[in-house]
Amino acid sequence: MSSAEITVVDDAEEAARLVAERLAGQARTGGNIVLTGGTTPGRAYELAAELEPDWSRVELWWGDERCVPPEDERSNFAIAKAALLDRLGMQPAGVHRMRGELGRDAGAEEYAGELLEVGTFDLVLLGLGPDGHVASLFPNFPTLDVTDREVVGTEAGLEPFIDRITLTLPRLCDTRELLFLVTGADKADAVERAFGATPSPETPGSLARAAGGSTTGFFDRAAAAKL
Repeated sequence: MSSAEITVVDDAEEAARLVAERLAGQARTGGNIVLTGGTTPGRAYELAAELEPDWSRVELWWGDERCVPPEDERSNFAIAKAALLDRLGMQPAGVHRMRGELGRDAGAEEYAGELLEVGTFDLVLLGLGPDGHVASLFPNFPTLDVTDREVVGTEAGLEPFIDRITLTLPRLCDTRELLFLVTGADKADAVERAFGATPSPETPGSLARAAGGSTTGFFDRAAAAKL
């Protein structure tokens, strides 16, 4: 497993800007970008849209989704739409959302079909939960051991307890660049386990590293306090 480069900055705004610069740069270059959900990346998406309003060279994918309609406030797609897509001057060449409203199994099967012709991703963005989860791959869940599928349905490992669809670990790691954006003191324990300890399924984030590329973690000082 490749190691990760760590960048620690003063605050969450600075971390978001660094990630936004990577996203905007990839938008200019083109390729396939995988977005993450949760509240932390929203600011990075806003800044990325300001830095580069033309995303017509890239196709967007999602690392995971909750099984809710796309307009639901809990939807990862809805977060990215409001923070990124609605702010762009030129839309991406493709926007491949996970159709959570189909349910976890049907939604996973459909997304796997969309991914059939897609090779190595160019950039994957991940967050890190306080429990150490990434995408919707939760601690010690059997989904961490799936190697024969690119997408799976799963139960949730924390609130909100809504079924999920998620890329599997090998698919997330099949990328040229893997970025983590993690901020806040409530993530400090998880960051320590994911980046300062032996990799373990107890902390899925410790298992997520680009298989053939680079992995970089962008943390504010609060999140990195225990490294």
